[in-house]
Amino acid sequence: MPTRLKLSKSMKNNRTPFQKLVQERRSIRRYIERPVEREKILVCLEAARLAPSADNAQPWRFLVLDDADLKQRFCDEVFSGIYSVSKFAKKAPVLIVILARLNIIAHRVGKQIQNIHFHLLDIGIAGEHIVLQAEELGLGTCWIGWFNTRKARKVLKIPRGYKITSLLSMGYYEQKPSKLKKRKELDEVVWFNEIGRKMN
Repeated sequence: MPTRLKLSKSMKNNRTPFQKLVQERRSIRRYIERPVEREKILVCLEAARLAPSADNAQPWRFLVLDDADLKQRFCDEVFSGIYSVSKFAKKAPVLIVILARLNIIAHRVGKQIQNIHFHLLDIGIAGEHIVLQAEELGLGTCWIGWFNTRKARKVLKIPRGYKITSLLSMGYYEQKPSKLKKRKELDEVVWFNEIGRKMN
C-alpha cells in the first residue's frame, strides 16, 4: 500500500519563518480606514523588482493608486455591472494596477514557439513577491482579476503599449479570516519521477 506523501511531524512543528508566512497569508477583502505608508508600498514593490523573469525581460510595471478621489473614480468604473463582485476593493486604501510591457523575443516569439504566455508567469512571480512582502509588513492583499480592463485603461489613460493583467488590493485589516486554508494534500499534487506514481 502506498505511503501517504506528507511532511513529517517534526517538519510541521518546526516550520521556517517563510513557511509560517505562507501558512498565515490570506486573501483579505475587508480593510480598515488607515492609509498605507508609501515606504511600505515601496518595500513591497522593491521585492517585486527583484523577481526573476523570462530572459530577464522584467515586463512588470506597477501603477499605484493611493489618491482617494482617483481610486474612488477608478473603482466606480471598473467594478460596476458584472464586475461588482470585486467591489470589496473599493475599501482598500491602495490598489496596484499590474501592467506588462511585452518583450518581442521573450514574450511574443516565446509564445509562438512554446505556446506559453511567459509574461503572465513573470507577472505572477513578481506579484506574489508583493503579496508575501506585504504579509510580512502586516498588510493584507488580494489578487483581483475580475474587473473592466477597458474602463481601467480609459480612466487611467494607460497607453496601448501596456497590457493590463491584474489588480492587487492592499491595506491594513482588523483580523484575518480564521478558517483554515482548503488545500489539496501533497500526494494529490506531487509525483516523483512518473506522472500518477504514488510514493512507496
